[in-house]
Amino acid sequence: MKKIVFATGNKDKMREIREIMADCEVEIFSMKEAGIDVDIVENGTTFEENALIKAKAIAEHTDAIVLADDSGLEIDALNKEPGIYSARYMGEDTSYTVKNRNLIERLEGVPKEQRTARFVCAIAAVLPGGKELVTRQTMEGYIGYEPEGENGFGYDPIFFLEEYGCSSAALSREQKNAISHRGKALRAMRDMLLSQW
Repeated sequence: MKKIVFATGNKDKMREIREIMADCEVEIFSMKEAGIDVDIVENGTTFEENALIKAKAIAEHTDAIVLADDSGLEIDALNKEPGIYSARYMGEDTSYTVKNRNLIERLEGVPKEQRTARFVCAIAAVLPGGKELVTRQTMEGYIGYEPEGENGFGYDPIFFLEEYGCSSAALSREQKNAISHRGKALRAMRDMLLSQW
């Protein structure tokens, strides 16, 4: 069975990844589970660059396939903020409750049609032997006026989907995995990996 190390310590992200990759015959480990502890400086200027920086840094410590993602929220009315700084927006230790409230306040008075936003996810893979693969996917929506939903994490409570009439935090896990930026990017990467095996 092939082994994949995913460059994250985020439990929610690992659960999503395992659910989406469940039909592949692979074992998926987080960095911690693989015993890898390295400080990675994400100094890229795009989601793709940061995903590749993470994947290459972890690949130096394992002979497994390494996957890394970089994802975030782009809000058009805020010049695509918080963008690649989504996790570090307002400081890494700031709760998402505070971050979400701040973004809603910054959009005060902005009409719905100008509140367009998207979640972006880039996933990079480094294969044994050094071959690199990268994919990028998005989920389009808009920023709501109040947080809603208990199922998501991060910016999910303020990110609304027109076709569902609710926030991505109000979707079931299965619904979210089917349409999310990470779900789409992981399935695209899964297909790329399967074509290499």
